[in-house]
Amino acid sequence: MKSSHANQWSPLDYTPSVKNLSKREKRQLRKLRQTKNSLLLTEVIPKNSRQQRAFDSFYGDKNIVLHGVAGTGKTFIALYLALSDILENENGAEKVIIVRSAVPTRDMGFLPGTATAKAESYEYPYIDICAELFGRNDAYNSLKGKGMIEFMTTSYIRGTTMSNSIVLVDEAQNLSFHELDSIMTRLGENSTLLLAGDFRQTDLQKDFEKKGLLSFMNIVSSLDDFDSIEFETSDIVRSELVKNYIIGKMKHGYA
Repeated sequence: MKSSHANQWSPLDYTPSVKNLSKREKRQLRKLRQTKNSLLLTEVIPKNSRQQRAFDSFYGDKNIVLHGVAGTGKTFIALYLALSDILENENGAEKVIIVRSAVPTRDMGFLPGTATAKAESYEYPYIDICAELFGRNDAYNSLKGKGMIEFMTTSYIRGTTMSNSIVLVDEAQNLSFHELDSIMTRLGENSTLLLAGDFRQTDLQKDFEKKGLLSFMNIVSSLDDFDSIEFETSDIVRSELVKNYIIGKMKHGYA
C-alpha cells in the first residue's frame, strides 16, 4: 500500500468548531490532535479507482461493503478510513470497533490460554496495519489504551449496542448470516459499518453458513445507506507474485 507521511503541524492557540472548518483545516486539526497524542497518522493515497471509490463513499457518509479477492487492501484502507475519522472527530464517532469471528477454522479450542488470550491472536493483522500507519510498533496498543480501538469477537456481540463508533467487520466471509445480522441490528446512533471480506475465502464448512455473506450483501445492496465495492484481480496491490498466483488459482477453478 502506497503511503506518504504527513508533515507535523504546529499546535494552534485555539480549536474552532469542527463543523465550520474546510477540509484542509480539518486535516490540520487532525494533525494537531495526533501531535498531542504522540500518534501521527500516515496519509494513505488510493492506488486504484476502486480504492478511490471506497474513500469517496466513506467521505460521503455511506456504510461500505468492501468485497473481493485477497491482496486488494480492503482491511488496510477500511482501518485507515476509520482511524482518520476518529482522529478528526468530524462526525462525533469515538472509537473503532473491530469485529470478526474468532473461530474461522474451528480450531480455536486447541490454542493455549483463556478465551480472551485466544481472541488476541486474531488482532495481529491490525497491530501490523497500525504499525505501518503510525510508524510505531506500539500504535495499536496505544490506541486501545486510549479507548480509540476496541476488538470484539462475535461470541460477545449479543446484548451490546455499538453507538458513536465505526464498526469494522473483517473477514466477513467467516461469519454466518445470523452473526452478520446480529452485528447489523446492534448498530446504535452515530455509527458507521465498514465490512471487508471475500466469500471465496471462507473457512466455514456448512453450506448454509457459507452463504451468509452473500445473503447479507444482497440485502444491503438495496439500501441507500450502503455502497458495495467489488475488488477484482486487477486491484491486487500486495505483490505481483500474489496477483499472478490468485489469477492462476481462479483460472484453474480453485477459487
